[in-house]
Amino acid sequence: MSQYNLEGAVFDLDGVITQTARIHFKAWKQTFDEYMYLREKRDNEPFKEFTHEGDYLPFVDGKPRYKGVDSFLKSRNINIPFGDPADTPDKETACGIGNRKNELFRKILQTEKVEIYPASIELVKSLKKEGIRVGVASSSKNCKYLLDSAGVSDLFETVVDGVVSAELGLKGKPEADIFIQAANNLGVSAANSMVVEDASSGVAAGRNGGFGFVLGVARKDNVSVLLKEGADVVVKSMASIDVAWIKRWFKKIPAELFDFWGKKPTGLNTASGPIDITKKDIAINPKYFTDARAVFLGENKPVFFFDYDGTLTPIVERPELAVMSEDMRDTLKKVAAKFRTAIVSGRFRDVVEDFVKIDGIFYAGSHGFDIKGPQFSLIQPEAEKTTPLIEKITKELHKKLDSIEGLLIEEKKFSVAVHYRLVDEERYLDGIREYVEKIVRDNPQLRLMYGKKVFEILPAIDWNKGKAIIWIMQALGLSWDEYSVIYIGDDTTDEDAFRAIRTRGAGILVSKENKPSSADFRVSSVQDIKKLLTMILEES
Repeated sequence: MSQYNLEGAVFDLDGVITQTARIHFKAWKQTFDEYMYLREKRDNEPFKEFTHEGDYLPFVDGKPRYKGVDSFLKSRNINIPFGDPADTPDKETACGIGNRKNELFRKILQTEKVEIYPASIELVKSLKKEGIRVGVASSSKNCKYLLDSAGVSDLFETVVDGVVSAELGLKGKPEADIFIQAANNLGVSAANSMVVEDASSGVAAGRNGGFGFVLGVARKDNVSVLLKEGADVVVKSMASIDVAWIKRWFKKIPAELFDFWGKKPTGLNTASGPIDITKKDIAINPKYFTDARAVFLGENKPVFFFDYDGTLTPIVERPELAVMSEDMRDTLKKVAAKFRTAIVSGRFRDVVEDFVKIDGIFYAGSHGFDIKGPQFSLIQPEAEKTTPLIEKITKELHKKLDSIEGLLIEEKKFSVAVHYRLVDEERYLDGIREYVEKIVRDNPQLRLMYGKKVFEILPAIDWNKGKAIIWIMQALGLSWDEYSVIYIGDDTTDEDAFRAIRTRGAGILVSKENKPSSADFRVSSVQDIKKLLTMILEES
């Protein structure tokens, strides 16, 4: 699969495709107002009506039905049993109240026609003409019924709704499960796909899932809220944006970091020219126009996450030769003494920990499957289940490829990497690629990553460096609003981290070539990283 191309699009339903958000609010308001009147009469609690701005948008919109009930009631300091999805609508549980809402929603739909947003449907059709695969992901259990009622079901290749979520045990927004499942069903990666959402929880899910582009639709005059939650771009109407503009976004290139130290970028460039940022109906997240110095030395304290190879040490011919210089180690120790610091590497954790040799920091090895820090540790459970298979295919790789001169097979317990930097590529590369791709095709539990002169076979689970960073931030109890999260890396595998932290700090690509990347800034070398860290230490 080619990198940095728009290949898939996953749309939310209510408020994006269908004009049912108004009906949902109407049903929710009647449901909750009835319940609040009951509590006033029965428990002598002052009645306070359910409102659109104060209650529906922050606590209910975009969430699975029962989670929405629970979220709203907790905002009012009301605690009732969660109950069971089979609860009748008159039962005083989160499920019972949610089922009452659904009963009212279905009743309203009997008298009110399901309307669509014409501009959204036009964008869907334009995407399909371009060969982009399109699906729907919604928390609603009424999703298929609404698509059928609106007459647009045939436009979407997959539908992941509340029914599917219950069957598969998928988490609701702001977790990215339903969007990831839709992308998987379409046969596309999150990195090469877009999410279209009108709810704050939905745009947060799109970013948390590492999607290449998150488009917010401000039907409720909530542009700033959607941008704050992680939308790359927000429009009030889908007619404001077209496929050509979106495809250009996927070719975005980072700004030169030292050129913007102390000043803000004034535009966004791509491999094929600048992105038009002058269209008044398109709001681009202001985080993309951040002064580089302010990212590190502004009011939010930085948290540093570093890749190892190619970031803290230059790329070398053999993995075991990637030894960090004492000068870089001394600088990194000073950074770690002042700021939260972690190493997030594709290397086996024990190996990278031995290379870095700094106590008291956090290490995430094997692309985040194995995490260890002063306060916590994690072995990603789904990855651990695949270790027998990794061991098996590692033996197969040795048997098939060991005879190739210069080829190195790096065993990492949770993954295996095939390095071909020293191989006669003209003679052997096609055969190596065909063999590792065949292994992955024959084992659906695995996936393949293409790095710098390396093929890496990993578990096919929704976990990567970006997910590891999110997990570490949560484990440490660090707020995204109070810290500026910095990730520095040089390879394809680092793009997952760049996407996960975008608009939450800054991603920095280490590359001599200015190429498409989800990183915000670029530097040319490991020496530039040393220079950057020294500047931060001197000015902080």
